[in-house]
Order: sequence, then structure tokens, then C-alpha cells
Amino acid sequence: MILDVKLSRGRILTMNPDQPAASTVGVWRGRIVGLDDDVAGLPAKRTVDLDGATVLPGFIDAHTHLTWAGRARRTIDVSSCRTAEQVLQALRGAAGEGWIEGSGYDRRTLDRPVTAADLDTVSADRNIYVQDASGHACVVNSAVLKQLSGIISDGWLTETDQSAARALRLPYSLDEICEDLHHSARQVLSEGVTTCAEAGVGAGLLAGSPVEVAAYQRADLPIRVQLMVSADVLRPVGAHVDDGITRAIDLGLRSGFGGDRLSIGALKVWTDGGMMARTAALTEPYVGTDNTGVLLDERAAILDGHAAGWQLAVHAIGDRAVDFALDTIAEAQARVPRPDTRHRIEHCGLVRPDQLSRIAELGLIPVLQPTFLWAYGDDYSAIMGPDRAPWMYRGQSFLDHGITIAGSSDRPVADGAPLRAIEFMVERQSVGGARIGPGEELTVDDALAAYTLGGAYACGLEAELGSVSPGKLADFTVLADDPRTAPRISGVEVVATVVGGEFAYDRTSP
Repeated sequence: MILDVKLSRGRILTMNPDQPAASTVGVWRGRIVGLDDDVAGLPAKRTVDLDGATVLPGFIDAHTHLTWAGRARRTIDVSSCRTAEQVLQALRGAAGEGWIEGSGYDRRTLDRPVTAADLDTVSADRNIYVQDASGHACVVNSAVLKQLSGIISDGWLTETDQSAARALRLPYSLDEICEDLHHSARQVLSEGVTTCAEAGVGAGLLAGSPVEVAAYQRADLPIRVQLMVSADVLRPVGAHVDDGITRAIDLGLRSGFGGDRLSIGALKVWTDGGMMARTAALTEPYVGTDNTGVLLDERAAILDGHAAGWQLAVHAIGDRAVDFALDTIAEAQARVPRPDTRHRIEHCGLVRPDQLSRIAELGLIPVLQPTFLWAYGDDYSAIMGPDRAPWMYRGQSFLDHGITIAGSSDRPVADGAPLRAIEFMVERQSVGGARIGPGEELTVDDALAAYTLGGAYACGLEAELGSVSPGKLADFTVLADDPRTAPRISGVEVVATVVGGEFAYDRTSP
């Protein structure tokens, strides 16, 4: 055999307990054929001397938004604004005709919120839509409000009202979406990510077009992508009564369809909002308020999706939403028992101690965004209060209950780099220096597992990805240093990213 690629003289952290370390890996036809002595004597078309660099399985971002992240760069970025007037000044620079779109709005950091009346001073005729950084809210001008029947607002819209405003702007063209996807793919590759789970296509809060899956097919991306389908696109179907399927997407497609480059993953169901927008559903109010967030009754989608054979990805951030998810998934399993469903709770942001055992009993997978607490942990701790703050985006407590966790970014809500998130999981320290959730710290090995083995398991891809093992796809992250011993994990440089044995990103290339 002549290998396609041989990587030698590396420090390979395989994430495979049967062979945890190696120095050489051989690749043929996009797959790993062996390590060390198994391939040492085999010739290769290309041999890469790693010169001591550290190799890990390619990072898996189990919950991200490639289209939204790419689209954000084509809008007016107001994330650095600190006053309402600065936001308005940025928007006044919008050229051309049609909608004026902004992104990165965060009223928590401004001197005062921007209102529809403020936006009317930018333009009273053009529609203006400025998306909140959380993705769960926006602020619009009076021209947009006039088109929204029955909605009375000062311009600030959340959840379903926000979706109604977005629907006025949609769809984006497939050409635009393809361009956005390629931009995001280049970004994630530079951070060592080889596989992304796109968290909601076709409809819902952040979709770009009802036919946007066509853009993923057309784009031919240099990364692997698994698509979560929004539960909004389920519709009644005339399946045989014995099938037990009352709602589905066209042709009965569901989780597992596709290949190793592009496939359909879970059914995405939203049950609440987010902490940033103060719409995550809580059992007790946000500190200093009587607000307990927004709970969306998606019981029918969960029951129907489970019965139709889907893996479920249930967005639940607040503990009240987590209760709802647990109760409804338990009901779904009681009605239609299914083994190894791999149902997931996306975010699982606030989990009371009594909920941990139920998550374990139901075999659910929390898909976490550790960087949320690095970037926003000071604010989140304040609105939760000292009693609840330790429950946020848990780490060790999940592992203590035998729960598999997966790491993710929710890009572009926060920094998408896995190494940044891994560092937080180990240190539990916010950008402001606060320690959040003492006792929830993970070892570096366990944090790395969340972005490799855990991500693969959450996406049902553990037979193909997640470890450097013979037979698996040859996806690698090459690092300048070992994150287990580096003085600062987030400071470790990504040297290269390999997908299917091909160097999709190489820091040394122009």
C-alpha cells in the first residue's frame, strides 16, 4: 500500500483510550489506516514532518450558525458601540436602497436602549432591522412596525415577534448564502474545527431562506456539516397509520440522511429564549424583576418529531425550559419507546441539582457553550444571583452523573474558537475575572473530549469521528503546543486543519 499522507514526528493525542498517544499516522483515501508501527514502513505520496506539533482529532462544533455568522459581516456591525447615538451614527452610513441591517446590538452595554423613534431619524422610509447579539431579539423602526399586525412595541422585539419582523426581510438569495457559508468555513478551519452542526435550517429564528439547504449542496464546503432542521417545517403527512407519523418534512427525510460531508442531523425545537435577551424561561424571576422569561409550548413538535424517528435538539436555556424538555421527552418515550435516540438539550444553561439525575435517566446530551460564561458570565451571574449562578453551563456535575457532554460555540453569539471554550471549562473564569461555578471545572482531557468524542457522539458520528483511530475519517487539528501543558490554552496556535487527509487550512500558506 502507498499511503496518500503520512504525518510523522508529532505528538498525537488520539482520544482513544486503547492507544492514547502516537507519533505517526497514515492516511489513505481520506481515512486513517494506522498509527506508529502499523504505518512506519509504508511509503506515502506526501510525508509531513510535524516537528513535534500536537495533533488532535478535528474539533467538532456541535451547535453553530454558519450562515448567520457569515451574513453578519455584510451587515453594519454595532457591537463596539457604547451609546445609542453611536449605533445611530453607524446605521446612517448605510448605502444603497432596501433594508438597512445591523448586527451585534447589545442594549446591556449602551447608555440607553435604541428605540423605533431613534431609528426613524436614520430613515423613516427604509426598513431598519438591527439584530440583537443573542439572536433572540431585535430593534426595528416604525416602517417595520407598521407591517406587523397586532404588535405594539417601542421597537424592541423578542422571540416570535422578532421572527415576524425577520420574515418581512426573507429570503436571502442562495448566492448570498453560499458566500456567507464559505466565509464561515474559512473562519472555523482557522480555529481547528472540521465538523459543524448548523443549528436550524429552513425556518425558525435564524434561517436565511426556506430553500437554504440548496445553498449547502451548492457550496461544496471544505468542512463537514450536519444540518439541524427547524421543527417549524414539519407538516401533516398521510403516512400509514402503523407508522405512527403524523408530521414530517417532505419525503419523510429525517436524522441520518446524507453522507460524511453533508447530512441531516437533529430536529431543532425552540422552547425558550436566551439570558442575554432576558427571555430564557426560569422557575424564579431574574434578579430584581418579576420577569421569568418566555416559555414556548412546543410539546406537539417534540412528540411528533420523536414519533417520526428524529433525533431531537431541544433548545432549553432556563431551568423552567429544561423542566419542559425533560417532561415532554419522557412523555414522547413513554408513547413511542425508542432506544438510543441521542436526544439533546441545546444550551442546558441553567440546571438545578434535582434536574441532573433526570437528564441522566433519559440519556440526554447537554450541548454546551462554555464561551458564553467567559464573555457574558459577569452579567449572567448578576441576573441569576449567587444561589443560581453555580448552576450555569455546568461541567463536572454532568460527568459525575454519567452524562456525555458536547462542546459548541453558538457562533456568532460568542467567540467560536474551541480552545477558548476549553480554557473556560478548565478554569471557569470570565473575561472579567469572576470564578463561575466552583466545582464545575473539568480536566483538560475531559474538556478536549467535549469537543471531539462528545461532539461526535451528540451528532451520531462516533463511528467516523472524534478520535484518531484506524478506520475513522482523517480529520485532524494540528496545534503548536500541547493544551494539557501550555501556560494558556486559548493562546495555543492552530498550525493546520486537516479534513479527510487534505490540509484545508495551513497557517504557513499565503
